[in-house]
Amino acid sequence: MTTRAEYCVIACAEAWRGAGEILAAPMGLIPSVGARLARLTFAPDLLLTDGEAMIVRPDGTVEGWLPYRQHLALVTGGRRHVMMGASQLDRYGNQNISCIGDWARPKRQLLGVRGAPVNTLNNPTSYWIPRHSRRVFVERVDMVCGVGYDRAAGARHHRIPRVVSDLGVFDFATPDHRMRLASLHPGVSVGQVREATGFEPVVEDEVPYTREPTAQELRLIREVLDPGDARAREVAA
Repeated sequence: MTTRAEYCVIACAEAWRGAGEILAAPMGLIPSVGARLARLTFAPDLLLTDGEAMIVRPDGTVEGWLPYRQHLALVTGGRRHVMMGASQLDRYGNQNISCIGDWARPKRQLLGVRGAPVNTLNNPTSYWIPRHSRRVFVERVDMVCGVGYDRAAGARHHRIPRVVSDLGVFDFATPDHRMRLASLHPGVSVGQVREATGFEPVVEDEVPYTREPTAQELRLIREVLDPGDARAREVAA
């Protein structure tokens, strides 16, 4: 039986379908497995990095050098697709990873803005949320770190292809770029998504399920990319 975590891997992998020769920058275990799966199957031109200075194959073998200057050229020229996390995310894709509460007197200090503005304004950015809740999917983020569609006017490479959570897949394929429920993971209902979301997402009359992994993809996930089943610790269902 396919697990929820494996549907999440497939949903993350699909973010890089048709991407061509760009740099994949997944953050988190399931996005990393997804990017490597995409490279091994339907996105053979995808570039993977060790996060430091090397281009690597899905098994970690070095296949090239990526100096920091060249990495930044890819970042600022739209030739990287990063999949980040988010402490908060709103209906237009504005992301917060810096603080909870008022910026002057925050209730919680988080990572800080980091590279989120550069990522979101200069190359495609998707998001991975392992625990879908109203604490993450909020009406209004407390601080804008990653830039959403309502704030990105004139940014040539701004694009948020998808948001993947443990409940489903979301995109912004609506006239005003509001977040839309694109697919449900099997076993999840529209009602569950609405209950766990702090705003009303766009929900069409018929919402498909996230696609099933192929037999080859399941074998690669279970035997090659994550034989220790670490994915189950990120998404247990």
